[in-house]
Amino acid sequence: MTPENDSRRAAPLRRAACRAAALAACIAAAACAPAQYRPAAAPKAADSTGAASAAAVPPRPSTPGCPDAEDTTHRQLIGTWSAELEGGGTARVALRPHPELAQSVRGTVERDGTTAQAAGDVDDGDLTLEESLNGKNISATWIGRVVDGSCGKEIRGTWTNAQDNRPLPFVLRKQARTP
Repeated sequence: MTPENDSRRAAPLRRAACRAAALAACIAAAACAPAQYRPAAAPKAADSTGAASAAAVPPRPSTPGCPDAEDTTHRQLIGTWSAELEGGGTARVALRPHPELAQSVRGTVERDGTTAQAAGDVDDGDLTLEESLNGKNISATWIGRVVDGSCGKEIRGTWTNAQDNRPLPFVLRKQARTP
C-alpha cells in the first residue's frame, strides 16, 4: 500500500467530515435564528439504510398550562396517578413536592395492598421514580417518558422490580383533582 493509495482513500472521508461540520453549523445557525427566519420543517429523508432521519426542527413553544414533554417539571408530577402495568397490574401513585430536594417529588405507590415510598424527578421529559418498600433500599424503579401532547398527564416507560430485574411496560395517567 502506497501513501498515494492512502491519500485517495482518505479524501472521501475528509469530504464527508467537512459536509458534516457544515451541516452542523447550518443547523446551529437555524436553531438560533429568530422564528421568522427559520426554515419550515423539512420532511424526513431516508438514509442509505432506508431508515428515516429527522430533519432539524426548531422547538415549538409550549401552550400555557399545557407544557411540551421537554418542558414538564416536578410541578406537573404533583398529584395522584393511576398506573397500568403490562399483564394487568395496577397501582396508585401519589406524589407531592419533596421537602428536601428542590425540583423533585416524594410520595407513595400503593399496589396489591402494599404501600411503598417513592421519590423521583422529571428532566427534559424523562421520568425517574424510585420505589422503596422498607424506606432504605430501592425495591423498584420507574423509568419513563412524558407523552408528547399529553400536557404532562401521561407517562409511558418501564417499571423494573429490583428483586428479579424483570422490566414491565407501564402507563401512568394523572387523575383529575377531586373537590
